[in-house]
Amino acid sequence: MSPASPLEQIRDRLALAVGENAAFDGWTSKAVDSAAGRLGVDPAQARLAFPKGKAAMVDAYVQGVDREMAKRLPPAKLAKMKIRERIRTLVWTRLEIMAPAREAVRTALAILAMPQNVPLGATIGWRSADLMWRLAGDTSTDFNHYTKRITLGAVYGSTLVAWLDDNSDGRADTGTFLDRRIDNVMQFEKWKAQWRSREHFSVSRFLGRLRYPPR
Repeated sequence: MSPASPLEQIRDRLALAVGENAAFDGWTSKAVDSAAGRLGVDPAQARLAFPKGKAAMVDAYVQGVDREMAKRLPPAKLAKMKIRERIRTLVWTRLEIMAPAREAVRTALAILAMPQNVPLGATIGWRSADLMWRLAGDTSTDFNHYTKRITLGAVYGSTLVAWLDDNSDGRADTGTFLDRRIDNVMQFEKWKAQWRSREHFSVSRFLGRLRYPPR
């Protein structure tokens, strides 16, 4: 991977601060200016470095969340936890990182829900779920690779919505909701393991029969 350019470094430095300022200024150039002023970055360079357009700004912000999550939870730290705790810690850490920008996150979801932005929203969701699983130590390459990311993406997305409307002390209701969703994931993973371990089951044979049914 080639080193980040100076403008990419500025964008990365600004990402989280832009999201936090977007809670007051919206996903606009004003949020970029405010973030630049707060971090001592030249406003002209900041505007040049940061993406234009609301959806692109949200994308840059989420990438900032991804980087901060990876920074706070290096593999050595996660390796000491059981897999269930790793997933919960990853999701909860994301919520903690986004807490100063909670209202901006709410509007960001509305922006990504617009028809023209749905593909980008799907890409962002997949990227974050993939990163969480990789940080958790997942190295699967078969269909497990995809099902794990789909299920975690659903867990994270539903938890994010619950978090946005949670006014309980310490976001306790969100924590309870997340625990239930992770229980569902663990049950699904257990079911998959049992399904795949059936002695005589073959996915390729099954698919072949669908295509060429026995006469």
